[in-house]
Amino acid sequence: MTVEPLNIDDYDALLALWDHTGLPYEKEDRDSRASIERQIFDDNIIILTLKHEGRLIGSSIGSSDGRKGWINRVAVEPEFRGKRLAARLIEKTEAFLAGKGVRVIGALIEDQNFPSMSAFRHCDYEGWDKIVYFRKKLK
Repeated sequence: MTVEPLNIDDYDALLALWDHTGLPYEKEDRDSRASIERQIFDDNIIILTLKHEGRLIGSSIGSSDGRKGWINRVAVEPEFRGKRLAARLIEKTEAFLAGKGVRVIGALIEDQNFPSMSAFRHCDYEGWDKIVYFRKKLK
């Protein structure tokens, strides 16, 4: 199995992974092909894929705002879970963020995404229920 940065040619496989794992995404917005392609070339973002025999079976996105790092979109095909593959993606993403000088990394996980919660706990992240998430979509 290999962990490597996303190649835009794998965009459809990435969305198929997210569909198959139940990970919501915004195909017409921040997860559009054009947006993902822009992110690939952003020095403060890394989109990692995990491949098994050429098949994309995992993903992770790391980003740095210069002050804090974020890990998003950690997904592993259900048939490959339980093998520390999500942890492997998280650790590779952490290494990228540490290389950017980040010392605090956050992850926002939907309250019913138990596989992601388990993976992050396994990587020594602590849940913090004292934050209420707000968002606004700009037009």
